[in-house]
Amino acid sequence: MEQGKERDSVLEQIFQFFDEISIQYNFTEIETETFLPGIQIKNGVLQIDLQKLKYPGDLVHEAGHIAVTKSEEREVLNDNVIENNAEKAGEEMAVLLWSYAAAKNIGLAPEIVFHEDGYKGEAEWLREQFVSENYIGLPLLQWMGMTDVEGGYPFPKMKVWLRE
Repeated sequence: MEQGKERDSVLEQIFQFFDEISIQYNFTEIETETFLPGIQIKNGVLQIDLQKLKYPGDLVHEAGHIAVTKSEEREVLNDNVIENNAEKAGEEMAVLLWSYAAAKNIGLAPEIVFHEDGYKGEAEWLREQFVSENYIGLPLLQWMGMTDVEGGYPFPKMKVWLRE
């Protein structure tokens, strides 16, 4: 499959998912350097520069930061969410697991979200953990009211995609 067509298909799937779960996003030109190429969070909305976007799966991870943030706090999320914010750094495990659930729901291979050039060299290890159902961070997603261990919404199913 042609690289451009495959990328377009992945992006289409991701944006359709964002629309379904009400993750807000805008297409724009990003002039400044960002933590992840072509992606910036401004006031809880993903700003996406498709020309600079290097890895479409990064969109899923950044959306996870928005998703696990309390609804009343989303609009104050900006740029590198966890930088200088200890509470948000603690949410990273929930974001990683949310990203895996989202990839499964969208139908993306885990390698698209957890790609080799990300995750501080731990992408393969994370994929192995999640594929083998070692769901690191699951108690945090449960505590947030987003999923369960068993019952009607056992992970990777989600009760809700956006934290209330």
